[in-house]
Amino acid sequence: MFKKILIANRGEIACRVIRTAKRMGIATVAVYSDADARAPHVRMADEAVRLGPAPANESYLKADLILLACEETGAEAVHPGYGFLSERESFARLLAENDIAFIGPPPNAIAAMGDKIASKKLAQAAGVNVVPGFLGDIATTADAVKIASEIGYPVMMKASAGGGGKGMRLAWNETDVREGFEATKREGLASFGDDRVFIEKFIESPRHIEIQLLGDQHGNIVYLGERECSIQRRHQKVVEEAPSPFVTPEMRRAMGEQAVALARAVGYYSAGTVELIVSGADPTGKSFYFLEMNTRLQVEHPVTEQVTGLDLVEQMIRVAAGEKLGFTQDDVKLSGWAVENRVYAEDPYRGFLPSTGRLVRYQPPREKEGVRVDDGVFEGGEVSMFYDPMIAKLVTYGDTREQAIDRQIEALDRFVVEGISHNVDFLSALMQHPRFRSGAITTGFIAEEYPEGFQGAPADPQLIEDLAVVAALVGMETAHRSCSIDGQLGSAVLPPPEQVVRVAGREHRIRFDGFDGGMIAYLDEGEGRELIGRWQPGQRLFKGTIDERSRTVQIARRGRQWRLTTRGAQHIVDVLPAHVAELSRYMIEKIPPDLSKYLLCPMPGLLTALHVSEGDRVEGGQPLAVVEAMKMENILRAEKSGTVAIVVAQPGDSLAVDQVILEFE
Repeated sequence: MFKKILIANRGEIACRVIRTAKRMGIATVAVYSDADARAPHVRMADEAVRLGPAPANESYLKADLILLACEETGAEAVHPGYGFLSERESFARLLAENDIAFIGPPPNAIAAMGDKIASKKLAQAAGVNVVPGFLGDIATTADAVKIASEIGYPVMMKASAGGGGKGMRLAWNETDVREGFEATKREGLASFGDDRVFIEKFIESPRHIEIQLLGDQHGNIVYLGERECSIQRRHQKVVEEAPSPFVTPEMRRAMGEQAVALARAVGYYSAGTVELIVSGADPTGKSFYFLEMNTRLQVEHPVTEQVTGLDLVEQMIRVAAGEKLGFTQDDVKLSGWAVENRVYAEDPYRGFLPSTGRLVRYQPPREKEGVRVDDGVFEGGEVSMFYDPMIAKLVTYGDTREQAIDRQIEALDRFVVEGISHNVDFLSALMQHPRFRSGAITTGFIAEEYPEGFQGAPADPQLIEDLAVVAALVGMETAHRSCSIDGQLGSAVLPPPEQVVRVAGREHRIRFDGFDGGMIAYLDEGEGRELIGRWQPGQRLFKGTIDERSRTVQIARRGRQWRLTTRGAQHIVDVLPAHVAELSRYMIEKIPPDLSKYLLCPMPGLLTALHVSEGDRVEGGQPLAVVEAMKMENILRAEKSGTVAIVVAQPGDSLAVDQVILEFE
């Protein structure tokens, strides 16, 4: 067994590998860029080596620097994590040439499966079902239009070396191809150093299901069941679960056997994943097709670990050290259900725009029975524009799918992130959605269920009334604190006995009576409600029960109002003494300024293209500019017709949020 390994990655996956290595008694070496000098993975490792500046192509993607770090520290093996160099054949060969073990598959398997065009041809030869399409090189946009028309719309354009949802565009018509082909090429070149694109038929009502493989260097290969990864946005996975609610034992066996056959055909060992697209319109599950093979550990591997009881990182390390698998296919049993949500630095209330900045507060839910958090950030740390926007992975486990989902909702209520925008509310809304809970999901779920964007999960009347009670408690305790501050208001001043709460367009009058162990809240002079739970000014969470209904609410000041967040939505609440509430009706509402004459940058990013000039006439929906952020290109379009008066920003400019790009007449 290895005595020391180097982790050629960052963030949560680097922390994940370090934890397992420490448990196995193996010393660890972290590498870092200037942006990650204080990152958790650096502090967790036994040693750390600086690679270079923040951009990945000057640090984490420099194979020669990784090799130098191995030589300096005496690391015998390298775990690449996912992304960066994890699927670079040249990197695996470089390590082998220098007698350093690669904790992953052999270089020839990486080469065979890393090229999506070549891998589909190999899959066909191995007897694996493949999606119809054109697997040759496509040189120009005109060629792409011709090929797409021959295949028949809709089609998917994919970067040959792509992965992780990057370098993919769905085209429903010729216009989509003309707009998206060059962008797909650019994303492929920027993220993977390869601008080749292929086109294949898009399977409608598709489900994305993948098979986890594990093989050793002695010819033993097993499949560890499947993961359902159909909840996606822009082809980026958001929610994963194991097993799939759609897959039957017969489907699992057929998919697993084809995946193993493909792995044998390329001499594969280590952990890898065969991704499949399944027609949701075919309940027999016979219409499944090979998409690609990821020759690395997947982001979503924890759900497989939860239902199999295996540590996949440990298995990878043992395989790389030459050990045989300690079990056979017959020993693999799936138990219970696991769900993983990816917590991203993005704003679902503003079209999922990327968010960067400092984590002013970061308090993930405590790990307890059925709850696991994999992260690599810390309170006070920076979420950088240079890397992937994932903050953490929240994994819950239960005896049933329903229990695992309910534990997600409870844990998301306790997941506190401040300083940047995040998608916690959206994830909670997904977990509560009746269609998701029924298992009737496809890769189009988010686009179909949120066509106008996300505005928060709907709240039933009972929840709104309970929030009014919590808000009144917050107002009362805040008033008590103000009255008790020595010398400010005098000892005779007491907070008002009744609070007026305005929430969700309604107004409630609430007063409290105390009893030993709790309070009785009277809402609008109705029947009393038993409130068990305390809150003190400054606390971020209220945890308690209202008539035995468990409630966890995140509480934050918002100017003179309060923001109460729970169950996937934010509620802006006024809490006022009765006489102040009466006078407030006469306050003039402030009208926000009209910014419709400007094209504003919706996120921090790099302006890579500008499609109009001063004096140009534009129509609604017309592409105006392209901003690159978090390694993704975002096309900014005109909201209405108009004429460009002034061009403020130029391609190559780094833009801040709400920075003006264009001004219209």
